[in-house]
Amino acid sequence: MTSEILKFLVSCLWALAGCGLTWYFMISAKEITYITLADGRRQARVIPILFKLLLPLAPNLFGLFNNKNMDKTKEKVYKQLTASGYDDLITVNEFLALRILTPLIPGVIWMVIAYVILRYSQQNILIKLRPMLIIGGPLMFAIMPSNWLRSAVKKRHMQIQKSLPFTLDLLTLAVEAGMDFMSAIQRNVEHDKLTALDEELIRVLHENQLGKTRRDALKSMSIRVNLSELKSVVNALVQADELGVSIGSILKIQSEQMRQKRFERAEKLAQEAPVKMLFPLLGLIFPSVLLILAGPMIFNMLKQLM
Repeated sequence: MTSEILKFLVSCLWALAGCGLTWYFMISAKEITYITLADGRRQARVIPILFKLLLPLAPNLFGLFNNKNMDKTKEKVYKQLTASGYDDLITVNEFLALRILTPLIPGVIWMVIAYVILRYSQQNILIKLRPMLIIGGPLMFAIMPSNWLRSAVKKRHMQIQKSLPFTLDLLTLAVEAGMDFMSAIQRNVEHDKLTALDEELIRVLHENQLGKTRRDALKSMSIRVNLSELKSVVNALVQADELGVSIGSILKIQSEQMRQKRFERAEKLAQEAPVKMLFPLLGLIFPSVLLILAGPMIFNMLKQLM
């Protein structure tokens, strides 16, 4: 009996070690790299260290993505990379190669380690779960690149949503003070700490300097970011430019609307909080409280019965 318990504990420790190593490479271990913005400044980007280790192997698979059947997939990946702000760091072909390399190399290593550990385990539970534990690793690594890219897009959208009302306020003050709209953008992005929205505005300035009209540069930004709030602001500015309406008043109205949307979004999250807290309360806190309160009583009852 003692040996079986010891074997079970050893198996659990091996499983925890494997999960910890996987968590480290997939979530925790990240490397800071830099991209060069349109005005020459460098901005930090965080990339999982697992991708950094696999990227040198990516060019070996570029030949697989040259056929026309991959055009729609490549276009979709390009839009996601552009919206996430990683388009200057990871190319479309490199990301598609990561989708293959991530389950292939780390996934095979996971399968070998899991097979070796589970082969010498005598626990019935682990023996029954052996196929799931062996195949689960490659499946987990297979969805990692897509999940990472979706989370990067979501994070960048949240950053833009958060900074949009404040940026519109600054642009409104500058325009009402007599500055041109593009000059107001230039003044807004001159500070050292740049937000995700500032990076996009820098690209708008750069495109305008290269010959694009202000209207086309703003439309390109809304397509590139693919965020409904930003599209609403850009459409209002484009219409104001076409109709000759004062941009200052449009910016002020859009700023108030964005701030109202952010307040409504905060209210919605506050209303969802009790529902999200229900499952941790029932699954973790409530059993502990019940054990503390009813534990002595149950112990005394069992003691009397014995």
